[in-house]
Amino acid sequence: MKEQPILQVQKLSKQYGKGCSHCQEGTAQLEKNFCPICKTVYACRDISFELYRGEILGIVGESGSGKSTLMKSLYFDEPITRGVGLLADFENGTANIFEQSRQQQRLIRNTILGMVYQNPMLGLNMEFSSMSNIAEKQIAAGNRHVHNMEQRSLELLEHVNIPLFRSKEAPKNFSGGMQQRVQIAKALSNNPPVLLLDEVTTGLDLSVQADVLDLIKSIQRELNISMIVVSHDLAVIRMLADRTIVMLNGQIIEHGLTDQVLEDPQHAYTQQLVYSLL
Repeated sequence: MKEQPILQVQKLSKQYGKGCSHCQEGTAQLEKNFCPICKTVYACRDISFELYRGEILGIVGESGSGKSTLMKSLYFDEPITRGVGLLADFENGTANIFEQSRQQQRLIRNTILGMVYQNPMLGLNMEFSSMSNIAEKQIAAGNRHVHNMEQRSLELLEHVNIPLFRSKEAPKNFSGGMQQRVQIAKALSNNPPVLLLDEVTTGLDLSVQADVLDLIKSIQRELNISMIVVSHDLAVIRMLADRTIVMLNGQIIEHGLTDQVLEDPQHAYTQQLVYSLL
């Protein structure tokens, strides 16, 4: 019997603008993913994929390819235009998460999904202490036991290598790499089965990048979390991802096992991406 995916996304689309007859009749009328007539941007176009338990799925593509829009859509930061999302841990994978009430979507965000943003300011309150940031997500999931929340916060900070004597310090005082590690701790606070990571090493020094990637890999191994990792850096995808999706102009143009996609790219754009590294 085939394993049920933990997450299934079917024909997810997100557009900015109403569209017009010029662009709605087919992609041939678009300039990349933009309609020159009505100025509508088709950020994601009919995106479909599956994520399995304990798997890391990589999504790679240039800036503007739709990667970050897809992540924001999955985390309900932005409403989608249309599409279906099924989570095995919500209503046994039978209910479209994009059609749920805001209250239900908050529940999914706080208990089933974790998110680590490229910009830590989107994921953390820079004025709160690191402990308070982690407790905030626990409170949102309904935890009211202060001692338990404190213990959990300290345990996670230790897990992501933040010195405990700095646990009551605000992340605004931390380096970029430390801020990302606090974000990861916060995202893990309610043991989510699915973790979303959007360009988490961009802008970090190479040695710090390596530390953050090692941390992600070790967390995934220890906790068997399913992850979606978005990056424009093929080295990050090669290190982390089991399978990889390549996006261009809001569409998936290639997908497969990471080694297969990177060793034998089929699409001209993927070939260009891979060979530019050689």
